Amino acid sequence: MLVWINGPFGGGKTQVAHELVRRARGGVLCDPEEVGFGLHRMTPRPLRGDFQDLPAWRQGVFEVLDLVLARHPGPVFAPMTVIEPDYFAETVGRLREKGHDVRHFALMADRATVLRRLRERAFGRAVQAVAGQAAALRLESFAVSKVDICLERLQAPEFAEHVWTDRIPVAQVADRVAASCGIPLAPNRDGALRGRLRRAWTGVRHIRLD
Repeated sequence: MLVWINGPFGGGKTQVAHELVRRARGGVLCDPEEVGFGLHRMTPRPLRGDFQDLPAWRQGVFEVLDLVLARHPGPVFAPMTVIEPDYFAETVGRLREKGHDVRHFALMADRATVLRRLRERAFGRAVQAVAGQAAALRLESFAVSKVDICLERLQAPEFAEHVWTDRIPVAQVADRVAASCGIPLAPNRDGALRGRLRRAWTGVRHIRLD
């Protein structure tokens, strides 16, 4: 089974995906963003745009997930914002047509919540910028510019199932996603402090500067 976790930038997709992998037996993370980063690294900086616009990204994501789903016995979790219906059809849609069990969730929140989460995420990038990586915060300007269109498009029926996350913590979002999929999760035994530290470490690991 593939669980595709969609949502606006800053919506908590990566955190929820890691929580699911941590607690779902045999669960693995397959991040479609990594395909995009690879394509960007092959491209001179002035020529880089939104890597989702590249047919190679959509094809690469389809091929990798098709392979993993065919050979890995446990649940596969893919956190990725996709709001273009055609791109959604070329990835999620093609995987379903191939016969894979694909569950899709859009993690939703109101605009103020998403912007607050982006500011918190930007703080981690700012630490990197102080250390000499001045390009770090530019990544958040792209995310902020996409907030409104993401929230609008993801409410469309084709992007269901919607999970509103404004007032529930990451562990509970993971519980709701897993329950909808019928995936058993190990109990969450993190206290408040340990949970914050775990989420902070996940955020640090996913800082991208290129």
